[in-house]
Amino acid sequence: MKVGLFVTNQQYLETDMVSALDDQIAMVRMARDKGWDSVFSGQHYLNEGNNQQLQIVPFLTRLMPEAGEMTTGLGILLLGLHNPVYTAETVASLDVIARGNFVFGIGLGYRDVEFDAFAVPKGQRVKRFEEYLDLVKRLWSEESVSHESETVKLDGVRMNIRPVQRPHPPIWLAANNERAIRRAARMCDAWYINPHSTMETIRHHLSVYRDELERQGKAMPRELPAVKEIFCARDRATAIEMAGPYLAGKYRDYAKWGQDKVMPADETFDQDFDDLLRSRFVLGSPEECYEQLRPYWEEFGVNHLTFRTHWAGMPLSTALHSIRMISDELLPELKKL
Repeated sequence: MKVGLFVTNQQYLETDMVSALDDQIAMVRMARDKGWDSVFSGQHYLNEGNNQQLQIVPFLTRLMPEAGEMTTGLGILLLGLHNPVYTAETVASLDVIARGNFVFGIGLGYRDVEFDAFAVPKGQRVKRFEEYLDLVKRLWSEESVSHESETVKLDGVRMNIRPVQRPHPPIWLAANNERAIRRAARMCDAWYINPHSTMETIRHHLSVYRDELERQGKAMPRELPAVKEIFCARDRATAIEMAGPYLAGKYRDYAKWGQDKVMPADETFDQDFDDLLRSRFVLGSPEECYEQLRPYWEEFGVNHLTFRTHWAGMPLSTALHSIRMISDELLPELKKL
């Protein structure tokens, strides 16, 4: 089992972003020194409400020297918003900087404000996503690429900067519904299982994923990753007391942004926190967290867990408490798997 740190790159408006960056560096250093395997972060544009965010490419590039031998990864890049030449050259550059130890995590996105800002009209979003992903892969592998559409014109071009990993870094697609999960099976190296769904939904979606892999004549991926919201403390009550306000705030924002609108109909985030966390978040002692995570490897076959244990507003000391407890008591047990 690989275990990674998903670094929160979203802060309240009143937060000093330089100090927040120092906090995030401290978390990565602790994870590195404690033997964690990877570090990921996410992307949004035009954060709404009381939120601000560093952009993912410069942020991850700054974290790479701190991560040492840890894998770094986009978790995720909103692929359809970016010109495919930009994406192909940027990700190839990141793979070089990471010395071939990099994951290309991608997603469609769901916020109209982002699609509108990048002039991606409704009815074209999936089409453009698939077009751009195909072009990125072609630019990494073909000697001459020609293509013309409404937004891209390439006439026999060759992209000279190539990823270290051939033909490309692993491509993980974050997906929250059946159509997107089938897209992950069809076009990518792995489905990046989201932290938002209940165990029941993930169980169903995994059957959809396996079905589409079979239809495509593909085996289950060598590496099946998942993100989990997790907080470790001496017991469940303490974990909820320490992490609950920040985790609940994150999902209130998700509800405002419409994250749950692109998920199955029964996956609404508009519910009490006690109901929301049931079968969705991992909170408790290391032993309790282990038991809550158990279905991921025993039933689902997940072998790369990325843990988010810090959310906007949480003090560094609180996040480090969880990282330290995961490192000292949960990680050794996961490494035995």
